[in-house]
Amino acid sequence: MIADKASMLNKILGNFKIDQKTYQFQEITQGYINDTYLVLDQSGPLYILQRVNRNVFKDIKGLMGNIASAFNFLIDTEYTPIALIRTQEDATYFEEEEKGYWRLMTYIDNTTAYDNATNVSIAHEAGKVVGKFHQLLAKAPLENYVDTIPQFHDLSLREAQFNDSLETAHPEKLEISKSAIAFAKATLEKLKVINNSKLPLRVCHNDTKLNNILFSKESNKALCLIDLDTVMKGYFYYDFGDAIRTVANQAIEDEQDHSKITFKRPLFEAFVDGLEANGPFLYQEELDTLAWGAVFMPFIHGLRALTDYLNNNIYYKVSYENQNLDRCLSLFHFTNMALQEIDFMETVIKQKLTPLSKS
Repeated sequence: MIADKASMLNKILGNFKIDQKTYQFQEITQGYINDTYLVLDQSGPLYILQRVNRNVFKDIKGLMGNIASAFNFLIDTEYTPIALIRTQEDATYFEEEEKGYWRLMTYIDNTTAYDNATNVSIAHEAGKVVGKFHQLLAKAPLENYVDTIPQFHDLSLREAQFNDSLETAHPEKLEISKSAIAFAKATLEKLKVINNSKLPLRVCHNDTKLNNILFSKESNKALCLIDLDTVMKGYFYYDFGDAIRTVANQAIEDEQDHSKITFKRPLFEAFVDGLEANGPFLYQEELDTLAWGAVFMPFIHGLRALTDYLNNNIYYKVSYENQNLDRCLSLFHFTNMALQEIDFMETVIKQKLTPLSKS
């Protein structure tokens, strides 16, 4: 890292309650939204420093309030906690006039993350830690959480945005994507089977893809969930479905060879077994939506990619012209696989998960 940037980052660190000395930095380039740096000294890695993207997250106070509140509940012998380091003014973030908002968190050493589950042990551990995350946050007051991205997984909003894109898209793009458009319209009708009005709201992660779970390099045990910027109110099937799309499927999100896209039944079962290891924590009406959640989440991600393709790639970063269409087609292919596995998923869920009794 160039000296000027390291000097600037050290200056930022001076605003936090840590030992004031010269630190080293390694940029972490995996994320798309925030700028992230690993902070080290001679003993090794110590902290994660992030600049929050103010263009994506408009309400920094609400965002950091959500994360701070969640961290207060995410403490357990079976869940490795992450802590926010306070500023010198005892705030959860530091605001710099030109550079934006900065936050500092503790770093968990000797960990890794996976893009896909390569075996049933990873899938089981993922289910176990997602379940523990929800079990711990069930005690968190919903009124303490603001919507950092309003209507993030609202299908009616995504349908309206999709319909608007159909009105303005170039005719050539409409022709190229006509099969995806037809699948989207048909699946939107099928997903009306989910009735959110019957479901309890929970504090959800809302982005539980597998690489947002930290695993111990030594034991391969899942330790905790990271990237809590989307922690807000939601329904459990959001987090279930988003996990399944990266646990049961071995392919990358924009895979063009659809023969590589799979729905691995043993990995699905292992994930559900992991949930079950926490004991009952979901009501029957929530259990009834889980299989459809595994359809809903890949579909809504695919629908957003299709909409962005038709809108000339204004939201997602693309490295080539049709990448959003490839994302959409890959996600829709997995959606269709999940649709064909509904009976299997419902049977597994019924056999393995006991509903929480209402007092």
